[in-house]
Amino acid sequence: MKLILTNEVTGLGTPGDIVEVKDGYARNYLIPRGFATPWTKGGQKQVEAIQKARVAREHKSIEEAKDAKQRLEVKAYKVPVKSGDAGRLYGSVHSTQIVDAIVAAGGPKVDRRKLEVQGAIRTLGVYTATVRLHPEVLATVKLDVVAAK
Repeated sequence: MKLILTNEVTGLGTPGDIVEVKDGYARNYLIPRGFATPWTKGGQKQVEAIQKARVAREHKSIEEAKDAKQRLEVKAYKVPVKSGDAGRLYGSVHSTQIVDAIVAAGGPKVDRRKLEVQGAIRTLGVYTATVRLHPEVLATVKLDVVAAK
């Protein structure tokens, strides 16, 4: 199925890209979540408008992204979570908890959808996460998952 992406999808593309995906992936994941719309001939105008807006945002935002990257990578952010005696968590750490910890520590506001963590965080310890601030700028954030008091 041919689609027009309206949001960035990791491993697939950025807003305004026209992609070809399997029908089930499109019907069950991309379209219901608003990440894409079906491609039509009239949709080509929508693609051009999305790409023009993206180019305008990218030119002014690349400097802001580099500045945010420097501020993010300066320190490790403590993420307090409930845990058991052996250091195992009750559940796992979510992206919203990580974003809240970054903001609470005085870091820049980060979109939770741009945050990527390898695997689920289910124990106390030190982890790293990647934040996609701009298509050309990635920041690596150090997370210190600690027991909540």
